Amino acid sequence: MRRLSVSFHWWAGLVFCGCLAGIAALIGQIPWFAAHGLAALTLAILFGLLAGNLLPGAWHAPLGAGIQFARHWLLRAGVVLYGVRLSLQDIGQVGLSGLLLDVLMLLSTFLLACWLGIRWLKLDAESSLLIGIGSAICGAAAIMAAQPVIRARSEQVTVAIATVVLFGTLSTLLYPLLYKLYGDFFASTAGFGLYIGATVHEVAQVLATAQSIGRETADVALIGKMLRVMLLAPFLLALSFYFSRGGSDEKRPIKLPGFALAFIAVVLVNSVITLPTAVLHAVNTLDTLLLGMAMAALGFASPLRLLWRSGSKPFCLALLLLIWLMGGGMLLYGILGLL
Repeated sequence: MRRLSVSFHWWAGLVFCGCLAGIAALIGQIPWFAAHGLAALTLAILFGLLAGNLLPGAWHAPLGAGIQFARHWLLRAGVVLYGVRLSLQDIGQVGLSGLLLDVLMLLSTFLLACWLGIRWLKLDAESSLLIGIGSAICGAAAIMAAQPVIRARSEQVTVAIATVVLFGTLSTLLYPLLYKLYGDFFASTAGFGLYIGATVHEVAQVLATAQSIGRETADVALIGKMLRVMLLAPFLLALSFYFSRGGSDEKRPIKLPGFALAFIAVVLVNSVITLPTAVLHAVNTLDTLLLGMAMAALGFASPLRLLWRSGSKPFCLALLLLIWLMGGGMLLYGILGLL
């Protein structure tokens, strides 16, 4: 009986995410929404955010298992399948300058978070580090990976995840507007995709933001973002070494996220094997559905009330980091463009 209850809750959450993704896909086809940068994936995040914060609390527990599954596993499956749309030739478009932009944004964002959070806002060190890591690398996944390294408490992790998910979601609305105002600053839509990949928090948010601009933007943005995700492993190794100097005797293995390796594998296969058109169409359709469900779940799991209860300091730090990601990213993009 208990298994049936768990199974029902799991399916209920998935069906709920599927409905939100389907509604977002239908509304996203309306020309007005498309013209204003509100594509299906962006709408899916917004609908999830509204549902998660407006539905009564009694709804959350029955939907929780399916929401968590969509947020974690469907997102990773969607990113892996997205590799079918890319090849090694596409990755070559990013180049050394793209990797350098990722590295500079990661280091500058993290160091800025430490300085602003600890020295200026007087926020506790663990929360400052977690918000900085999530903003600098890949959102919630980076925060969860860093937790055992810095020994953060569960409530600090929850608040950090809430801030980066919230402001990452906000970026899905701001970046299309930024492109309309300052699109000429970037060399091309691909250049703007490189900027998105280096500065937007979550993989899902990168895709939602970039696809509202165009296919070429989304392709380059995801490649840049995956390079940034792969920087998580060496960054955590360096962070672990730093903390070990402080006397920590706890040694934990640090692994590169498996979905990043699987994404690369799919790209490699797609570079040497030409799949039939019907298969590509089916995979792309499935991929779009999985990503839409994952983004709806991501929005649903962003509790605004938790930010309110945690005070203004984490909120202010995440906001300041978003401003740096947008403004500092443009500055570094311009500097690297001159090299």
